[in-house]
Amino acid sequence: MLLAFKNITKIPELRKKLFITLALIVVYRIGTFIPTPGIDGHALSQFFARIASQQGNTLFGIMNLFSGGAMQKCTIFALGIMPYISASIILQLLTVVIPYLEKLAKEGEMGRKKITQYTRYGTVVLSAIQSLFISMWLENPAHFNGSIIVPNPGWDFKLLVVITLTAGTAFIMWLGEQITERGIGNGISIIISVGIISRAPQALQETFMLLSPFNPAQRQLDPLMFLFMLGMLVFVVGTVILITQGQRKIPVQYARRVIGRKVYGAQSTYIPLRINQAGVIPIIFASSVLMFPATMAAIVQNDLLQKISGSLEYGKGLYCIAEFVFIVFFCFFYTAITFNPIEIADMMKRNGGFIPGIRPGKSTAEFLDKIMIRITSAGAIFLAIIAILPNLIYRYFKLPFDISSFFGGTGLLIVVGVLLDTMRQIESHLLVRNYEGFMRKGKLKGRR
Repeated sequence: MLLAFKNITKIPELRKKLFITLALIVVYRIGTFIPTPGIDGHALSQFFARIASQQGNTLFGIMNLFSGGAMQKCTIFALGIMPYISASIILQLLTVVIPYLEKLAKEGEMGRKKITQYTRYGTVVLSAIQSLFISMWLENPAHFNGSIIVPNPGWDFKLLVVITLTAGTAFIMWLGEQITERGIGNGISIIISVGIISRAPQALQETFMLLSPFNPAQRQLDPLMFLFMLGMLVFVVGTVILITQGQRKIPVQYARRVIGRKVYGAQSTYIPLRINQAGVIPIIFASSVLMFPATMAAIVQNDLLQKISGSLEYGKGLYCIAEFVFIVFFCFFYTAITFNPIEIADMMKRNGGFIPGIRPGKSTAEFLDKIMIRITSAGAIFLAIIAILPNLIYRYFKLPFDISSFFGGTGLLIVVGVLLDTMRQIESHLLVRNYEGFMRKGKLKGRR
């Protein structure tokens, strides 16, 4: 593996791509420290420091996770890339419902560019709406235990926040596209991963303080428990890699065909069905649904919302059960939308393909649907367990949210998946130029 990293510097094209990627990442990280005008950043940081253990129970906690802590400081990149993710998911779901978008999705490169353009427009609209609500939330001292976060509230401040945060999200989106086109690829995913990984030093610092190696009297975390949790982290990461890479290969054979004067011989291939077909989208959906009452309770003072928010507090048993159920539901829901066995069976039938032992047409569609239900069931249960693992650690081990979030959940799945994709792309450049990849035996498989 060390030799592979050394070989990276020997390929000018790959070296240039990595340099551009690192330079754009540095620009993104600098932006996460530039404060939004009109906000008392010191008072805001003090407030978030006091409620650090509750941040995971609000939508602001998810946004803060994806923005690498920019939301907590309310910088110009406070919204992060979350509006782009939301717009992408909405467009993907609407593709199944709206015939025009479905037609665009089937038009190849031109249709993809059009959908990408609509996603950009949706990102700007969602950013403007979210930033307006954030400005209204910041103006009310009641949300911050009486602390004044905005010295000069009013529509001038609201308009300034909307323009600043929307422009910040648009700039992040542009950075991601530049990384995709000029850098190593997967620009948006890399930006999200950088934001998540940037929280690691703070988590390590908090862990060191809990261990208190130089002052055993103040120790809150037993060294043996720390070693156990370290082993658990390695096990969870390994399991996530296996499930992320795991797929069921359905063999497909194509009969010999005569087209004009050419005879095409029989071919054998396979359909790769991923175990985790939906990725991290079910966790995002489930978290958004469960955290919406807590977020609204923080904005609107209502007794009913306060009761619902209290019962769905992060780390409680009801929250874990509800999150498990919602993740399983959204796994099946999203897979049913994105995977169409009837369409795949019809395409195979038109091209003379068939699954050995299965009749073409309706029988093939039923077989694929049956296999997909079994695979999705295993993937959904795994995804739900990984998602609630930080909640259980937060509840039973009494660790801060910044530490427990690295033992599973959305962040870990995104980081592992993006690192695997990045290593696969780098390895493909190395193998094309007759260099060894990261592994002497086997190969890295992509998530798609």
